[in-house]
Amino acid sequence: MKITFHGAARTVTGSKHMLQLTNGNKYLLDCGMFQGMGDETLQLNSHFGFRSDEVTAVVISHAHIDHIGLLPKLVKEGYRGNIYCTPPTKELAEILLLDSAHIQESDAIHVNKRNKAQNKPLIEPLYTQDDVQNVLPLFVTIPYNEPYRIDDNIELTYTDCGHILGSAAINLKIDENGKHATLTFSGDVGRYHDMILRPPSTFPQADYLLLESTYGNKLHKLVVNSADEVLKFITDTCLKKKGKLIIPAFSVGRTQEILYLLNRLDSERRLPPLNYFVDSPLSIEATEIIKHNPECFNKEAQKLLHTDPDLFGFPGLHYTRSAEESKALNDDHTPCVIIAASGMAEAGRIKHHIAQNISNRDNTILLVGYCEPRSLGGRLRDGATEVSIYGDKYTVNAEIGMIESMSAHGDYEDLLDWVSCQDASKVKRVFLVHGEYDVQVAFRERLLHKGFAEIDIPHQHEQVDLD
Repeated sequence: MKITFHGAARTVTGSKHMLQLTNGNKYLLDCGMFQGMGDETLQLNSHFGFRSDEVTAVVISHAHIDHIGLLPKLVKEGYRGNIYCTPPTKELAEILLLDSAHIQESDAIHVNKRNKAQNKPLIEPLYTQDDVQNVLPLFVTIPYNEPYRIDDNIELTYTDCGHILGSAAINLKIDENGKHATLTFSGDVGRYHDMILRPPSTFPQADYLLLESTYGNKLHKLVVNSADEVLKFITDTCLKKKGKLIIPAFSVGRTQEILYLLNRLDSERRLPPLNYFVDSPLSIEATEIIKHNPECFNKEAQKLLHTDPDLFGFPGLHYTRSAEESKALNDDHTPCVIIAASGMAEAGRIKHHIAQNISNRDNTILLVGYCEPRSLGGRLRDGATEVSIYGDKYTVNAEIGMIESMSAHGDYEDLLDWVSCQDASKVKRVFLVHGEYDVQVAFRERLLHKGFAEIDIPHQHEQVDLD
């Protein structure tokens, strides 16, 4: 039995891990797209490191694009097996993959206009919306905590890990040549005090553990402070400076958390009477899906539903769907709040809003989640004074704000809490994935203190033989 790490190895995107049995069966855990990796991004997404038509089955942890974004490419290149996920993940995956394809098609058109004028080679999207349609019939949904036998060798059980709607840890029972082993892949672990979702649940004892480590060296601020922090940026930017507050936010999870906070401020009569725009058709669809799955909410959010049937709505909220409506926001110079995808500011309408507003000192770009260092959001967070957007240079005059307490990834205490259900002496090996290398090195020390003895930090395409 072997496992190979084809993505999210010493970095936080592109999650892809291949479990191979001695009989030749290959099980792909996640099929994510690399994001925000600068000039390397296209090259990394162009080559899997394995043949798509040799994969036996695909098991998905959750619907974020860095975990599902290359499924259409996998199918395009010959994969014909099942794609396993939880029911909410399937709902979200459909809209996210279609949006990803649309963005790639639109960006290709935009880039090719410039390339043609400069006599440069034209580019093609990794996949199209038609390619996505070929993926959808392959989804097979498995509810939480219900064992499901994929084949004679593998039994799958999903357990809730509280990251986004439908997110799950992948727990596998492996039968091979009369021997038995268990392997758990964490996917992304959420927070135990998430403002909307249930906390992560315990999971079965594992022989091998693939553990995310995004914030393995950090502690988040208390989520209860987030509403006050958001209010401060609204007040300083929109009321005092009369500028625009631009918030890059992932369409699934982060956008709904921001709307939830604004709803709470409104219920407390503290929300300033401004226009609040969600400028993302995808975010609108995702919000509706989340509204229709209240069983995944935590006890506090479910209790609030008794008095407030829409936890994500409030006066002054506007949803913009068309490109014309989005462009009109740039021509309107009245103070407002604009929430748009993507969260790392690498694609979508948010790039246009940042380009239009970043050179004005009255405006603020507010980062509310993790940004890969080479992404546009990461460069702004790290203090860039000039950035390139679609090939044009922009001076950074706007304030760059950050609220780290809103991350959907658990910090090192959340991660340690999550693995506390395990007898560390029975875990043969831990593999740290989905994290920057220096963060993983620091987190490894914390795990060693908790009694986990064998902790590996695999590199890209590294293959490991398991006992």
